Amino acid sequence: MVATFLALVSFAALPTAAHARLQCVTYARQISDVQITGNARDWWSNAEGRYERGEEPKAGAVLAFSGTRAMPYGHVAVVRKIVDDRHILIDHANWSRPGMVERGVVAVDVSAAGDWSEVRVWYAPTKSVGLRASPAKGFIYPHTVTAKAESGKAQS
Repeated sequence: MVATFLALVSFAALPTAAHARLQCVTYARQISDVQITGNARDWWSNAEGRYERGEEPKAGAVLAFSGTRAMPYGHVAVVRKIVDDRHILIDHANWSRPGMVERGVVAVDVSAAGDWSEVRVWYAPTKSVGLRASPAKGFIYPHTVTAKAESGKAQS
């Protein structure tokens, strides 16, 4: 009984963050070389002057989604691999289910201009890319992305 009480007290004494589900920003910082703070919707503007940004996916870059009514805090995902001009594989958290980490799932550029401004992402509950396109700002490139990454489409 004493051991149970001590376990409960020590659990309650942990910071709130220890009880929280893994969020996309925390996960993106853990697995990438892009170290930005703030909500995902703010990463694009927070990267200005610190990291290069653009419309071309590159392995290791962070895809920054805009905040929307359905996704008010935005979203960030790390590019794992370039499949072709319109398909990439990403690693991210908190998309298909709260706290869930997904690795190597497909993201599809569905924008008319081919600039990755509208993206559909694999959604586990439907076992397909999402039915709704999510607006994206673009890619934030870590300082470690080199000219080789720019020319290599099949980077992992």
